[in-house]
Amino acid sequence: MDALIALAAADPQLRQPVTDTICDWLRAPTEPSDAAAAEERRAALRSLADRLRVGGTSEAVTRWPDISVDLSGATLADVDFSGCRLDGARFADTRFHGTTVFDGATFDGDVAFQRAVFYGDASFAGARFEGDAEFGRARMRGRADFTGAAFGGMAWFGRGTDTWWEDDEAWETVEEIDPAPWDEPNEDDPNWPVAVLMEDYQDWEEGGDGARFGRDVSFRGVRFDGPAWFYYARFAAEATFAGARFAGRVHLDQPAVDLTGAYWAGGTDDGESAWPLGWTVRSGMASAPEGTEGGGDLVSDASVLPYARQLADRDPAVRSTGLRLLAQLGDDQPEQRQRVVMTVCAFLRIPIPFDLRAEGRTAEQAALLELRQEAQQLLAQRLRPGPGQWREMNLWLCGATLVDLDLSGCEAEYVEFSGAQFHGTTRFVGSRFDRAVFTLDGSWGRATFHGDVVGAVSG
Repeated sequence: MDALIALAAADPQLRQPVTDTICDWLRAPTEPSDAAAAEERRAALRSLADRLRVGGTSEAVTRWPDISVDLSGATLADVDFSGCRLDGARFADTRFHGTTVFDGATFDGDVAFQRAVFYGDASFAGARFEGDAEFGRARMRGRADFTGAAFGGMAWFGRGTDTWWEDDEAWETVEEIDPAPWDEPNEDDPNWPVAVLMEDYQDWEEGGDGARFGRDVSFRGVRFDGPAWFYYARFAAEATFAGARFAGRVHLDQPAVDLTGAYWAGGTDDGESAWPLGWTVRSGMASAPEGTEGGGDLVSDASVLPYARQLADRDPAVRSTGLRLLAQLGDDQPEQRQRVVMTVCAFLRIPIPFDLRAEGRTAEQAALLELRQEAQQLLAQRLRPGPGQWREMNLWLCGATLVDLDLSGCEAEYVEFSGAQFHGTTRFVGSRFDRAVFTLDGSWGRATFHGDVVGAVSG
């Protein structure tokens, strides 16, 4: 490796081929127990990153400009690309162990992190994404920090990992995709991470599951110049977008999101935006430019008071109050019922951070399960025929973890359970749905039942 780098240092024409050779070597499989090989890989990655870093770590190291890296499928440890400038980058299916740092990195082209798994903390603070940044189906198990980052193109944290046309040559190699095992707590589907979708009939909102954040994540002060797409993303802990600036279409309807001080410029070229229940845009523009509908600050939505984003609170008692307020809001305002249902579904899609099969539970774990039972009951009670029935509702429970779900006698139009995990006893006695989906496509995104199922769905 030292000899290769010396050749590239002497001949700039060799720098991209040398980078490709090092990346090929880093992608080669190795035994997890081989400590010497792991240290060799760390050294190789450090040496390569030094050549890509603006300013470098040594005056004797000349930065290599206009370099792309492809580390798709590699298993890497303690990655540090801070301050690096890359022409393009592919990290699809990459396994990042230890701490991963991209602080201050610049990606001049598109960057792909589809299905990547970050086992430790990951930081992209101050990173610059000049092209599209794709994080579909990425899993961040530690803390994630995008504070102060800038996305010049599409910021894709939404459903699915790739969208291909029917005649795309990529379909010929889809079987070669090798994602990390989907071994998240309480979830079981080896094919679920792939979730490739068909471009010519899929809308942005359809199918799949988005990026999964296992701990706190910060998008504080981030600038989104293009679409910011978080449809079906799953936030297991605090998610702050405080002070963020949005310019294009946004889909960010998760109830636990904080948008304090955020601003939207009003871009509607790609369609309407969706915000969490409890937030709305306060217009601050006297005359909106063409292609916008008048942007403004994100503020509390008076139309859904007294619900005031209680589901984002850390206190279980406050979240329980929020569920009761949502139920009352839907009872009193029929025009808000579908939004309430979507918010409750998003709440149930929040990952459960502990193993449901383990014996014994802490008081905190028991309180969390009780909250989820309240949310499930809220839906069931209002979908059953009677004076208080909410008619013609659609449920999006894609990827949700459901415990002792009882939808007996419930009626709804469309219900999506693709990738959902049913624990305990599931009851569908007398349920009637116009359409129910339990799989994304064949064996991909299949729902799994980990206990008894009573009754059958009809429609």
